[in-house]
Amino acid sequence: MTISNLVLLLVGTLMYTTPLLFAALGGVISELSGVMNIGLEGIMTFGAFTAAAVSFFSGNPFLGFFAAGLAGALLISLHAVASITFRADQTISGTAINFLGAGISVLLTKKFFHTSTSPSAPKLPSVFPKWITHHFERTTFQTLKSISIATLLAFIFVYLLYFILYKTSWGLRILATGEHPAAVDTLGISVPKVRYFCVLASGMLAGFGGAFVSISVTSSFSSIVICGQGFIALAAMIFGKWTPHGAMLSCLLFGFARECTTLFEKEGGLIPPSLLETLPYILTLMALILFVGKSAMPKADGIPYI
Repeated sequence: MTISNLVLLLVGTLMYTTPLLFAALGGVISELSGVMNIGLEGIMTFGAFTAAAVSFFSGNPFLGFFAAGLAGALLISLHAVASITFRADQTISGTAINFLGAGISVLLTKKFFHTSTSPSAPKLPSVFPKWITHHFERTTFQTLKSISIATLLAFIFVYLLYFILYKTSWGLRILATGEHPAAVDTLGISVPKVRYFCVLASGMLAGFGGAFVSISVTSSFSSIVICGQGFIALAAMIFGKWTPHGAMLSCLLFGFARECTTLFEKEGGLIPPSLLETLPYILTLMALILFVGKSAMPKADGIPYI
């Protein structure tokens, strides 16, 4: 493999990893607090629409990116109210969020743009300054300029979440709420407040993941732009044993597999492209089958606290 192909592999892996990482981190913080969140797919879809629409109308991709985080938090608040306040079944509530996120996004796209696809929106800039990307032109490393600044932000969030969870008193409260909420309650700490905070943060991060797809990869929104990435992020969270660093490594693995699929399709070969495209999903199923029983989920995850 040439250096050019290695650079392509690196850039492609990071591109496919970034949205998964945002969503998986969202799943981690929600479930560590004791609230199951399987609505990541719907939140990512709604975030992708919001980012593309706001970026298109404002001309500012940063505004679109952060608007997607707010939209994700707004959508997941419905799940928070149902799961925490009304103690509804969290699996059913999360499934409803998936349908709501996809349905509202398609409806608003047709309302605002009179078509099923939004117009081209401004993209987030490269993580490298212009004076550096200028030197990438016509070199083996020219594809490095396509690495988005949001990719750097995703990995920063891994460190921040790790630091908060394992190095601060707030993190201790979150972990304790997901393991022994009654003990937290006896110390005078509000279990619902901790869980609300974590669920809203989860929606924000998943919204960022959707935004990355629509304003860093495709520069537009369509109903199939997320295409199962929320569910792959859930698998990565489980594969990573509900930890930020574990989720990061899992997302890198899934991103690497997806990019290998793309490279194999370009090269051509005996394996049909339609079969190659199933590789990330096969890997997801294998991860769930082989590791879900070995991963210790938070003891109070998915259990309403009374």
